[in-house]
Amino acid sequence: MSSLPLRAELTRTLTTPTTRRSVLKTLGFGALGVAALRLSGNRLAADFAKSASVSPTDAAVLNFALNLEYLEAEYYSYAVDGRGIETFGLGVNGSGTAGSTTVKANPAVPFTTAAVREYATEIASDERAHVGFLRAAIIAAGGTPVARPAINLRESFAAAAQAAGLGSGFDPFADEASFLVGAFVFEDVGVTAYKGGAPLISNKTYLEAAAGILAVEAYHAGTIRTLLYQSGSAGRQAAQAISDLRDAAASTEVDQGITAGGVANIVPTDANGIAFSRTPRQVLDVVYLSGGASQGGFFPNGLNGSIH
Repeated sequence: MSSLPLRAELTRTLTTPTTRRSVLKTLGFGALGVAALRLSGNRLAADFAKSASVSPTDAAVLNFALNLEYLEAEYYSYAVDGRGIETFGLGVNGSGTAGSTTVKANPAVPFTTAAVREYATEIASDERAHVGFLRAAIIAAGGTPVARPAINLRESFAAAAQAAGLGSGFDPFADEASFLVGAFVFEDVGVTAYKGGAPLISNKTYLEAAAGILAVEAYHAGTIRTLLYQSGSAGRQAAQAISDLRDAAASTEVDQGITAGGVANIVPTDANGIAFSRTPRQVLDVVYLSGGASQGGFFPNGLNGSIH
C-alpha cells in the first residue's frame, strides 16, 4: 500500500479546536483532567454520581466500549504525535490484565496534506477524551474501569491487510494514504458497536452518554470514508476489501464499502436509512480478526472486562 493520491480540495486548512485544551494543560490539567473537568461541568457528573441503579450489564457495556476507545486513541495518538495515550496524562490502569501497545519505532505519520493532519489531530483528541470520560464516568458511578489491555498496532494491520488481499507488509503509519486505510478499519466498527450495545444499557444516563459518543464516532467515520472516496480508485478498492474482511470475520453481510453501484456510499445504512449494528460478539470477531476467537488481532491477549 504505497501512497494513494489525494485530491487538491483536501488541502483546505481547518482550525483545530485545541486552544482550550492547551490553556488547561498550561494551568496544570492533563488529558484526564480535561475529561474530568468536562464531566464535572455538566449535569452528567451529578447523574453518574447518583446513579444507584447502574446494573452489572451497564458497567460491562461501558467497560467493553472503553477497551475499544483505548485502541482508537492509541492508533490516532501514535499516528499524529508518535506517542501513547499515557503520555497525555491519561490513566491506563484498572481491573484486568494491563498491557502495553506494540507499534513500530517512530510511528508518527509523515502527513503531506495540512487538512488531513488536522482531521487526524482532532480525531486523536476526541478519542483520548472518550477514554478519559468513560474512565471518569465509571468511577463516578462507583465502578472500576478496565485497564488498557495489550494492543498490537503492528503485526495486526499487516495480517488484516494480507487477509483482505491487499498484499503483505502493510504499515498504516507509512504515509498519509495508508493511515486513512488503517483508520477505516476502526471507525465503522466503533459506530456499529455503540449502536449494537445500546439495547443492552438500561440506565438512561449511561445510554445518553453512549449515544453522544456514537455520534462523534459517526462524524469520524464519515470523515475517513469521504477522504478515502476522494483519494480515488486505490482508496475505494482498499476500503471494499476491508469491508469484505470485516463481514467475513463476523460472519455477516451488513458491512458496506465506500461505493455502491459505482457511486459514493459515504453513509452505510439499511433500506430505511438506519445505520446497522454489531453485537459485542461480532465486534470481537472483527478486532480479533477471527470468528469465535477469545484473543488475537489488535488485542493479542483479549479484552479486559466481562465481555471478551
